[in-house]
Amino acid sequence: MLIDVKERRTAFLLDAAHDLGLGERVEVVTAPAERAARDPRWRHACDLVVARSFGPTAVVAECGAGFLRRGGWLLVSEPPVSEPDRWPASGLRRFGLRDAGRVEPVPGVHLRRLRQVEPTGAGVPRREGLPARQPAW
Repeated sequence: MLIDVKERRTAFLLDAAHDLGLGERVEVVTAPAERAARDPRWRHACDLVVARSFGPTAVVAECGAGFLRRGGWLLVSEPPVSEPDRWPASGLRRFGLRDAGRVEPVPGVHLRRLRQVEPTGAGVPRREGLPARQPAW
């Protein structure tokens, strides 16, 4: 599944998936992540969620956790230099996540790995817009 809130972007993703011959294997969803993460089709259904330029770390963790099944991974694009308190353990625990550290799979690409160790409750993520307006940390 590929998701974005903007229809213009999801139209591009749909065209790209079709051009690559992946149309039957990829579903493109136009929706806020908070809504999609509560949809029964996607709720706790993913082994891997990848986020790039999505938003503040607390918002990424909260929205991503709603998609992940126990044992799944959230990979987040990071700046080259990361602040030590960017992913606080206490904040991540709220969403059942544990920091598994940074990796640089290729030079210049920095990723944070978060592991879903506990399932999230029904209230995660919170309703649309609330994670960004009132971040968990």
